[in-house]
Amino acid sequence: MSASRTRNSLFSVVVLSAGLLSAGPALADDIGQIKVANGTVIIERGAQRVLGAVGTWVRQSDIVRTGIDGSVGITFIDNTMMSAGPNSVLSLDRFSFNSTTHEGRLDTSVRNGTLSVISGKIAKQSPDAMTVKTPATILGVRGTEFFVQVGAAQ
Repeated sequence: MSASRTRNSLFSVVVLSAGLLSAGPALADDIGQIKVANGTVIIERGAQRVLGAVGTWVRQSDIVRTGIDGSVGITFIDNTMMSAGPNSVLSLDRFSFNSTTHEGRLDTSVRNGTLSVISGKIAKQSPDAMTVKTPATILGVRGTEFFVQVGAAQ
């Protein structure tokens, strides 16, 4: 094999390896991933604002906002699924999960809009371990599916 061909082959392997590393597993702070995003979806992470596109990881303390044309579907690492509709504001207040015992905690707040939830392993392991706060109440999750609407009916 010629020197330039060997160099090109080596370059290809390095580039492919770098691509695989960047597509690797989630960081320890990542708690879920956006699986569906339509219209405007913004994630507020501290002082940063990140476009919420399919594949974007979410973290504890993130605030997820959808625009008038927006909706988002998030799957958490315990397999909890949340969907928020247009004009929604969802705060991911607290999340912890042990993948071996399925013990953990999931607390979210809905400030505005709609939220549909199918609970995952955390709520199935311990029904008291998941709550959803609204401006008027705190919901303890006892079932596996529910829907919350905050604000004016649309």
